[in-house]
Formats: sequence, structure tokens, C-alpha cells
Amino acid sequence: MKKIFFFAAAALLLQSGLTNAQSCCPKPGDMCLLALNADFKASHEAPEPFTYAPEHGKMLSLPVKDGADANVFYIPAKEQTNKILLVFHEWWGLNDYIKREAESLQKSLGNVEVYAVDLYDGKVATSADEASKLMSGLDPKRGSAIIQAVLNKVGKDKKIATIGWCMGGSWSFNGTLLAGNEAAGCVMYYGFPEEDAKKIKPLKADVLYVWGSLDQFITKDKVSKLQDEVKATKHKFTWYTYEANHAFANPSNPKYDVKAATEAHEHAVKFLKEKLDLK
Repeated sequence: MKKIFFFAAAALLLQSGLTNAQSCCPKPGDMCLLALNADFKASHEAPEPFTYAPEHGKMLSLPVKDGADANVFYIPAKEQTNKILLVFHEWWGLNDYIKREAESLQKSLGNVEVYAVDLYDGKVATSADEASKLMSGLDPKRGSAIIQAVLNKVGKDKKIATIGWCMGGSWSFNGTLLAGNEAAGCVMYYGFPEEDAKKIKPLKADVLYVWGSLDQFITKDKVSKLQDEVKATKHKFTWYTYEANHAFANPSNPKYDVKAATEAHEHAVKFLKEKLDLK
């Protein structure tokens, strides 16, 4: 009898743990549960402290329909243009590393307006535990509303490309879907692939995907499935693979692979220039 009680109690505790883990997520799903994965958290060492003084960028507050104002790091183009780049941060948030990368991308691309989107409403993580809570607590509806606020600011008749890393890679894809007919191209660095074919079907732009073959969390099968779904929309899916770990392109990551990151960056810049018609 005692043994039966013990196993029953253990089962209840296990179920409770799974329920609590899912209840942390506004909409339980693979990306949300990945944020709560102990191995995933352990693979992300805290970024080195870094402070960046922007050269041209500044923070803007944008109105969101039925919600609090959104934040975005905006870098204006030198001349009026219809070329736009949306930048999506990793699970750490819109920190100074991302702001520096946003300005660096503008320098590489040329005359383009850049918007680094803040999906965490001003919060920035400095530890894996903090990042896990922020990523798992991000309501997809809120994230989409923030992106829509940026698109409203951008306006109509624009060419809009997106780029993001890890969690931001997934949101880069979502941003391209939300941009609709104005979408020009999407760059995903090891972002969790969208698996809902119905959501992928409206895609209006080509996709470049960067992946590390040593990634224990984003599997080759899932990327292959995304490739098939993108091709089904009659758009190109360009896939670059490197013998590297997850988040290998992040210079604050101890597993940063400078060679692979440099090559991937060159491919991403070339892709974005082509899609945005930048010389």
C-alpha cells in the first residue's frame, strides 16, 4: 500500500511540474518550452558586461493598439529611402550588443533605415535564468502587436527585410509574415523553425537560414521541414551550415566561432543587399 501511495505521489509531482512549466508560457509551444529546458539554459553562459554608446541610433516609443507603448532602437538612414531592416534580439533582450550589431549592419548595407525591435518591453536579462523567464513569458500576441506597431511607423510602399538570432531568428520569420507584400527577405540565425504550414503559406519573401550542425536544440529535421514548407510557397530557402554550436555567431558567447560567424555574416549581408536592392 505504501508503495502504491509513493508512486502515485511521484506521478502527481511529475504532472505538477509539467503543468507548472507550461503555465509559465502564455501559449505553450516548442519555443516556449525550449526556454525552460535546463540544457538549453546551461548552454547559454551570461554575456560579458558591455556598454555601447550609439553613433546614430536612438530609442523610440511607439503606440500599440490595445496595449502599452512599444520600444524600438531606431537608426535613421542618411537619405530618404524605402529600404527597411528589422532586427530581432536573442533571448537576452535588446541589449547593447544588439544595438551595436544594428548599427554595424547599417554600415555594411548602406542607405537603409534600421529598427531593432524590443520584444521584452524594456527588460534585459543578464543571466540564463532571467532570459528563460523573459523568453517563456513572451506572449506571442504581444510580440506580434509590437512588430505591427513598428510596421505602422515604417509606413506603406516599403521594402522590408528582417534578421534575428536564436529566439530573434524565429521572430524574424514572424516579422516577415506580418510585413506581407512589403516583405523583401528574411534572415534566420538558428531560430526555431515555424512548423505550422498554414502560417507559412502566406510567406511573400525568400529566406536565408544559418545553422550550426552541433546545435543540440534546433535539429536538422526541423530545418528541413521548414525548407520544404518555404519552397512550397514558391520562394527560395538558402541554408548555410557550419560545424558550430547553437549561438555561435554571438560574440559574447564563449562558444563564439569567429570564422563561421564572419562567413555567415558575409552571406547575410549579401542576401540583404540583394533583396533590398542595395548596391
